[in-house]
Amino acid sequence: MTLLLGRRARLRWLHLIIGGALLMPYFLVGTVIVGSYSSGAVLSSPADQFTAFAFALPMAAVTSLFPLVRPLSVAAARALCGIPAQGLADGPAKTWQARARTSGWFTLHVALGGVISGLTLALTPFAVGVMMLPFFPSVRDSPSLGLPEVLDRPWILALAPLAGLAMLVAQAGCAAAAGAVLAGRAPVLLGPTPDDRLAAAERRAADLAVRNRLARELHDSVGHALSAVTLQAGAARRVLDSDPAFVREALTAIEETTRRTVGELDTVLGLLRHGEDEAQGPALDALDGLLAHCGIPVAYTAGGNPEQVPHAVSREAYRIVQEGLSNALRHGGSGTRVELRIAVDARELEITMDNPLPGRVAVVRPGGGRGLRGIAERAVLLGGSTRSGPGADGVWRLTARLPLHSPGRENP
Repeated sequence: MTLLLGRRARLRWLHLIIGGALLMPYFLVGTVIVGSYSSGAVLSSPADQFTAFAFALPMAAVTSLFPLVRPLSVAAARALCGIPAQGLADGPAKTWQARARTSGWFTLHVALGGVISGLTLALTPFAVGVMMLPFFPSVRDSPSLGLPEVLDRPWILALAPLAGLAMLVAQAGCAAAAGAVLAGRAPVLLGPTPDDRLAAAERRAADLAVRNRLARELHDSVGHALSAVTLQAGAARRVLDSDPAFVREALTAIEETTRRTVGELDTVLGLLRHGEDEAQGPALDALDGLLAHCGIPVAYTAGGNPEQVPHAVSREAYRIVQEGLSNALRHGGSGTRVELRIAVDARELEITMDNPLPGRVAVVRPGGGRGLRGIAERAVLLGGSTRSGPGADGVWRLTARLPLHSPGRENP
């Protein structure tokens, strides 16, 4: 009985009744069409009723080609048919393939719903009347019902309640079977099309790209700040008693570094709140502040006009320099001297960073480290390239080339 009258069966029955209600406007138009050439009353003739039903289905199929029919049908199927959410498509049907599938589903829904609704409205009171025959003689003798005289026989009257119950069970079975048919076709007709899957994959890729960028921003800004603060605090601790002036300078640098990092962290969080367009992040015009408080001496030379650099390139160049300084500070210590050169021409921006190789050669791994991977990812996203490793002159050299104008990026 659970299959026939359980919660899922009842919800699917309700879904079919809704389909029958949706069919009614089309059916009424169909009766008008049939009545235009039929001589008798349309609703009194079963043949005319089935003809009106046949007229109604194509009209339902055509009107269900509108894009918003799919999300409404999907919502009803998820709530009443017990279909898993991941098996159905989200959003309006934008392609003709998706619209055709939705039209097929809607037509099947209203067709089965019309049959089950008619069966429910007609058979239920008839079955209840049959079950009441042995107990109410007035029902048997009513001339308006026109019951045959054979129903007055005792053995037929004794079986009448069972016959009425069998009708109700058969009706429930038909409703359960129709609901199972709809539930089985829902993933096929309302499921995602290849275009929907491609669009979903593109959305996931875009979300992943945003997450990766946020991870790079946090790694570069916070990671660099922590490295600088750690080394400056360690150096200040070692000379706390002997060089108070250096300690004050180190504490000032720590304060400036943390203040700047808090601002950058707010910018990264702004990416989550407002999107990339409203939270651009620091660029090359903020490079002086970074070099002044990075924790290591930097010899900086610039060539070209930095004002002609698009903001997207300038922002990524700033992060590349920040991560390069962080790597130099992490592997070489606070005494490491870095030479930074930034050259801008009409086509690209080139960043070159040199710092002495650390004493432990095992630390020097070309292409190793999350920071170098992050630098390479930033350059590749702009259509550029990076190269890093020990040079012949005994320095570790990081070079990044970023095109100013790539085909996929608009000019400012």
